Amino acid sequence: MNHIIMNRKFKLIFATKNKGKYNEVKKMMPKNVSLMSLNDLNFNLDIEETGETLKENAKIKSDFIFNNYRINCFADDTGLEIDSLNGMPGVYSARFAGKNCNTQENIEKVWDLLTGHKNKKAKFKSVFSLNLNGKTFFFEGKIDGEIIFQRIGKNGFGYDSIFIPNGYTKTFAELNLIEKNDISHRSEALKKLIIFLDKQKYL
Repeated sequence: MNHIIMNRKFKLIFATKNKGKYNEVKKMMPKNVSLMSLNDLNFNLDIEETGETLKENAKIKSDFIFNNYRINCFADDTGLEIDSLNGMPGVYSARFAGKNCNTQENIEKVWDLLTGHKNKKAKFKSVFSLNLNGKTFFFEGKIDGEIIFQRIGKNGFGYDSIFIPNGYTKTFAELNLIEKNDISHRSEALKKLIIFLDKQKYL
């Protein structure tokens, strides 16, 4: 008797320990993807991000996990780029106020540097690095908006509470997960990644 394997799961690691990021990505992934985070692997090390661009840092993370676990893997690096600050904090967004800083300290540094500038325009940019069987593929997403000088909203993480995307009156932190995933930089990059996997017959 022939046995047909139905609904075979495609195993994929999202190389992050950030639960907020993982939940956003998990919400959008096709159901036949078995998605794991670094928390699922009990991976507690910090992968040193020595790259000078989002693309380089994303690749460092995806390559490190693939080389150690031999499971197809993708990683993202995301930056907030503010026009009046010449693109800062950019690649240093997560550690803008120092190596062991928290979100509030990062936000306060942004506010301090932006004080006196009329132009509050900014953009979020995400780059995904997919390591698929040892080969690397990149996917980028971005969204324009502006910075405000108060924290509004309970959702999201990072700079979400001070970023209002163009065409909206609410911050990212005021949007629910479905609303944010409709428009965000990370979801744009992820949609491109999912389309690629589908064309490669993994989904």
